[in-house]
Amino acid sequence: MHGLRASAVVLLIVGSTFLAPAPSAPAVAAGPADPEPVSLVTLSVPDAAAMERLVASGADLTERVRPQADGSVRIDAVLTPSQLAALPEGVSRAAGPAPPAAPKATTTRQDQVVVERAVWFRSRDGYFLSVEASSSAAEAATLTVTWQGRRGTSGQAEMVAYVDAGAYLGHQFSTPVPADDRPLRITVTSTGGGTAQARVREWPDGARPDQNGRGYQKDFVTQYMPPAQLNERIKALHRQFPRLTDLIALPYRTNGYRRHAQALIGTPPGAAVVVTSNAYGSEGGNDLSVELAAPGAPDRPLRVTVSGKLITVSLATDASGTPVSTAAQVVAAVNAVPGIPVKASLYRTDPGAGVMAAAPPVQLDDFLNAPADVPRAPAQVLALRIGERRDGSRTGVLAYAQEHAREWVTPLVTIEAAERLLRNHARDRATRRLLERTDIFIVPTVNPDGANYSFYDFNSQRKNMTNHCPAQQSDPALRNTWGVDVNRNYAVGSLSDGYFGASANCQSGTYAGPGEHSEPESRNVIWLAQKYRNIRFAMNVHSYGGFFMWPPGAYKLDGRVTLPRPTPQDEAYFLRSARTIEQAIAGERGTVIWPQQTGPVTDVLYSAAGNSADELWYDHGIYGWDFEVGADLWDPATRTWEGVGFQPPFEEGHAEAMEFATGLISLIGIAADHKER
Repeated sequence: MHGLRASAVVLLIVGSTFLAPAPSAPAVAAGPADPEPVSLVTLSVPDAAAMERLVASGADLTERVRPQADGSVRIDAVLTPSQLAALPEGVSRAAGPAPPAAPKATTTRQDQVVVERAVWFRSRDGYFLSVEASSSAAEAATLTVTWQGRRGTSGQAEMVAYVDAGAYLGHQFSTPVPADDRPLRITVTSTGGGTAQARVREWPDGARPDQNGRGYQKDFVTQYMPPAQLNERIKALHRQFPRLTDLIALPYRTNGYRRHAQALIGTPPGAAVVVTSNAYGSEGGNDLSVELAAPGAPDRPLRVTVSGKLITVSLATDASGTPVSTAAQVVAAVNAVPGIPVKASLYRTDPGAGVMAAAPPVQLDDFLNAPADVPRAPAQVLALRIGERRDGSRTGVLAYAQEHAREWVTPLVTIEAAERLLRNHARDRATRRLLERTDIFIVPTVNPDGANYSFYDFNSQRKNMTNHCPAQQSDPALRNTWGVDVNRNYAVGSLSDGYFGASANCQSGTYAGPGEHSEPESRNVIWLAQKYRNIRFAMNVHSYGGFFMWPPGAYKLDGRVTLPRPTPQDEAYFLRSARTIEQAIAGERGTVIWPQQTGPVTDVLYSAAGNSADELWYDHGIYGWDFEVGADLWDPATRTWEGVGFQPPFEEGHAEAMEFATGLISLIGIAADHKER
């Protein structure tokens, strides 16, 4: 059992952002056209049913989830004040440590306990112990681990039971527990009377990475980079190393960092109209204005006129000269004008019975704040191909990042790896061997539009910028909820196939889109796999939480039926490779990816319907892995593990980029040694 970590958390927990450099929005009340501010909070969720209700409510949840001894789960979530005030029943804001689990009734028959894995690791913060075990009494048993270590050290900790979608997956620690020295042996004791003992092995204990020669260069990233800077970096590398690189323009251009301009006229909900330009804001929509005029005379009809860039709605009046046009009537009148450069809609689900009042001209706005030099046109996604022989004769490795816009560290991992590979080729034997034996494809940003929106407008943006929402979900105050989750838009184990872990709600953080591969971002990734058949390995770089995962990544909720498991041989290869790559990551600054967070996605995290690694593995036979960079940091003062967030201060983001770039290069080394069976 490789990591049991699904617990009550299998429900697509994706979607938040912790941002140290700049808050998403000031903590003030939002106006009618302004999105509500968001904040990162930790919630306590009692069980899977409550988690389902929370996801259904549209809460934006992160991948960082921590089951507790009392059976609850603690999760990080990015919520608006309205969402926080309307949490589903049983869900609350966490405060302080979770209470201890209530005593469970002992079974009348002695249970059988099996130790699935017992490992120790040493990080920069000391020794830690991780244990996974199972009981024949399932979640009814309480398991306690006692250990003995070197120099007479010892300790004891209680395990947590994992029940996911009705299936008992075993027991483990909520997080690795600290030990005073290296643990040597453990005893697991159950309240059902069962016991089991095991020797504690080292983790990750993978093959040591090749030693880099003297003069090996690294540390090439100095800041977070928006898409334009990322593309300039790989273009510059191609110019400097033309004999070792190709620059590939992927065929599907994105929507672009652009939106239609809008204005909210009137007072919602009852007497309000949303006006949206036909053209994108950057293509003339931002130049338009709308006014509501009171004729000042009795018995006038409702009229709409266009004069240059100004649309004037002259409201109907009664016998006393008082305006009487309702919101619904204004919408109908605007939309009935042939060739008018805007369309009007009612505010959300309001029927529009409220009477509109005169209002001065309001200029439409696309609400995009990036500097003028950030292109608004559809974006060209680029890949940098690296290798001595880029003719399909060498084992291909695909590394792609930033499917999720707010994950600012992830492109840095790919850029740092590319810089190291090219700049050390002439001076380092191990690097030269990699470029002799592999064909590497690096895509620093799959989702450039969303990334720009995250950098310049709303740092919690997870999705792309294509708005598929209908009019009732498309007023300006909802603009931070639009877009498609690129990593739920693929065609294997998808929402439309009946798999769990994506949403059909266009405002959800995990919205799968109107159909499989509806988005150019996902089509670009699969185009690479189809075009370059020598690609046999892929790494999808995400953040945060410190995970290392592979297929299957999705299951059907009824019966928890996963996509087919890899064969035992392939499963062993995934795990053996992971241990080697994690060994390389740990060599940078002592960060160890926890054993319970290493394994198939459905075992160690949650079900993620329509993710890219599943399509690469099942449709193309590509070993598809997923980094979740940004492992928890140990706080020796509080003796707890603390999350780092999607956009930590750059000092931490830089360190994460360094260690996971080393891990990515280790994967390339595995590909260099790969022989087809």
